[in-house]
Amino acid sequence: MVGVNFFGNFDLASLAIWGFWFFFAYLVYYLQTENMREGYPLEMEDGSIAPNQGPFPVPSPKTFKLRDGKGELTVPSAENEAAHRRSDLALAKTEAGEGFPQVPTGNPMADGVGPASWVPRADEPELDGHGHPKITPMAGHEAFFVSAGRDPRGLPVLSRDDQVVGHVSEMWVDASEHMVRYLQYDLEPEWGSGSRIVPITLSRIKDRWVMVRSLKAKDFDGVPQISRTGQITKLEEDKICAYYAGGTLYS
Repeated sequence: MVGVNFFGNFDLASLAIWGFWFFFAYLVYYLQTENMREGYPLEMEDGSIAPNQGPFPVPSPKTFKLRDGKGELTVPSAENEAAHRRSDLALAKTEAGEGFPQVPTGNPMADGVGPASWVPRADEPELDGHGHPKITPMAGHEAFFVSAGRDPRGLPVLSRDDQVVGHVSEMWVDASEHMVRYLQYDLEPEWGSGSRIVPITLSRIKDRWVMVRSLKAKDFDGVPQISRTGQITKLEEDKICAYYAGGTLYS
């Protein structure tokens, strides 16, 4: 027989299982190194290179072509990491060693540190599969309407200290996910001017009001604003969500 004459006493089952283990080990190595394209090499809290980089080496740079004609992105890249790094943070060490908490040295919500921290994401809107902004006001979508529950538009917005800081004027929807992401409200003159938005997950819609427990009335004027009507960028989203999250601890 061909198999007997060619392989002789060679154990094909052993070859198969060892081949699988070698393939699996390589797969783990490949996936782990691909996972290290952003955020590496590791750094200390002061920005210097960490002495322990882990058992896997940083992969060689790879260039990706971005969608919608947005150019190219090379990772890992020192320039790319520097563009997404915030320096001169208003934080101070509590201990000499690494790994201990740092404390804010100013207004943590305004400085964007601690729970209120944000990263410099791209100052452009997140796009759907058709290249359109994902999150926009509901008024621009004829097919969207409130089918169940309380429509919050027109309701007063209450702060943690039970002050009416504004009234809900619009809902912002994620058209690709078919869900409301933000509530837009107009501030009362007593507490500021213009309109702001709040993540719907950080608000509670009641029958007669919308409660935002993470902020006191005096803090609402400091909520970051959006720069363009009917459009929110990824950077603005990060700053706004961080501000409300920080208010849960600091407000």
